[in-house]
Amino acid sequence: MSEGTPPSLPEGVERREIGGRERLATRGEPVYGEPTDGPWRAWDPSRSKLGAMLELGMDTGLEGDETVLYLGAASGTTVSHVADFSGPTYAVEFAPRPTRDLLEAAASRPRLFPLLKDARKPETYAHVVESDVDVVVQDVATRGQADVATRNRQFLAEDGRLLLAVKARSEDVTADPDAVFDRVREELEESYEVLEVRRLDAYHVDHLGVVARPRVV
Repeated sequence: MSEGTPPSLPEGVERREIGGRERLATRGEPVYGEPTDGPWRAWDPSRSKLGAMLELGMDTGLEGDETVLYLGAASGTTVSHVADFSGPTYAVEFAPRPTRDLLEAAASRPRLFPLLKDARKPETYAHVVESDVDVVVQDVATRGQADVATRNRQFLAEDGRLLLAVKARSEDVTADPDAVFDRVREELEESYEVLEVRRLDAYHVDHLGVVARPRVV
């Protein structure tokens, strides 16, 4: 990729005109009332941190067909898009109510595997999730977001990627977001090499997108 050229989208993600404007889109059954065009469903970056990272041109390293561990799947808004273009996608969600919606999203997606588990306790799903996954996507609104990423590093292949959305207010609602981001990044760098960071405020206020890879121990 030449300098100044935006990173390519993963195979299975396209920019298509839906509802009168160009949008990111994947092929699959709609999940959250998103606009569609035939088999294509719009991927709303204002409802998806990963969608925002792609929309803003971050180099996620996603190519399509990767094995994915998704932490903080909620009701399936983003992870359903991920499962539309990826390989096996393990979706971890702690709360029972959104997990019921996640199960509905998975009904038409044979590669999407919902897990009612706590992302802070990876030992509870280590027997299910295969080792050497290609990508960990993390969108967990909790204190200790770097710690969650560190605990789940065990699942990543050596050349895998962590795609992390840091929510400043979940770490410390009273602190300056930049200070929070600096602290989370410092903690994260004990286990990961940070490749790219970008504020996601255009779509998600006080959020930071992070692309990282595991440090070789």
